[in-house]
This record gives sequence, structure tokens and C-alpha cells, in this order.
Amino acid sequence: MNLEEVNNGVEINRPRKRIGRGVGSKTGKTSGRGRDGHKSRSGYSRHPMFNGGDTPIYMRTPKRGFHNRFAEDVVGVNVGAINGAFDDGAEVTPADIRHKGVVKVRFDELKILGNGEVTKKLHLVVTRISESAKQKIEAAGGSVKIVAAKRTPKQRVAELNKG
Repeated sequence: MNLEEVNNGVEINRPRKRIGRGVGSKTGKTSGRGRDGHKSRSGYSRHPMFNGGDTPIYMRTPKRGFHNRFAEDVVGVNVGAINGAFDDGAEVTPADIRHKGVVKVRFDELKILGNGEVTKKLHLVVTRISESAKQKIEAAGGSVKIVAAKRTPKQRVAELNKG
């Protein structure tokens, strides 16, 4: 095949199909719509999820369990990962941890866990921390300040009900 032969046989301006122009025109009488049924009527449009009269897939799929939309997404980060990402004497907040790329998923709260070594003097401002992580940071000369979460689940429910 050559490049100039690619479009051979392709009709660019095909004449439109004239329907309903007599029985001898192949598309007369019912105009290509068949005899009866929904599709023969004017104004017919099928619902996008219509499955030919069968039970649709979204109704056939089993639903299991419960998803609490008010639950908090708590992500755990080990002190070893924080130790490698920050300089000595830095103040570390959950926003800083997110910006440094230590945690790549979305979270509501962050919990510092005690796996890994701490060699730097870090000052953490967090909402949750394990006891072993707190001991390791304080043993390295750092400090831990625990602050309240921005919103409690009760506050989030109240905000959703308000709007």
C-alpha cells in the first residue's frame, strides 16, 4: 500500500439516506425502524444503563459492608522516614511531612510510629504519636507537642448537615 492509496474508496460527501419515500425505496413504510416497539416511536431514547430488559449490572452486583463517610483517614509514618527527610533542629508538622513527600496519600490525621532510628534533634507538632516514637525523639534531644485535630468527626457531621 502506498500513501496516496490510503483514502481510496472513502466517500467524503456521501448523499444522505432518504427514508420514508415509498415501499420501493428499501427504506419506505416503517423507515428502517421496524414494526413495533419503543424504538419505532418518535422521541425514543434509551437510558444509558438500560440492559435490554435484563437486570442492570449495578443492581446485579452484590453490595457488602458499610463505608463510614465521616471516618477519619489516619496515616502512619515511622520516625525513621521523618529522620531522613528533615534537617537537625527542624520543626516538623503534618503539612511539612506532606510537602516533603514522605506521605503521598491524602489524610485527615497523621500518627507518628516508632519504627526506625532517630539521630537528629527534631521538634514535632502532631495530633497522634506512639509512646515508642515519643521516647526515641526525646532521647535524641527533640521535643513533641501534641495539638488537637482540626475537626472532630462530630464537627464534620455538623458541617455536612448545615449545608
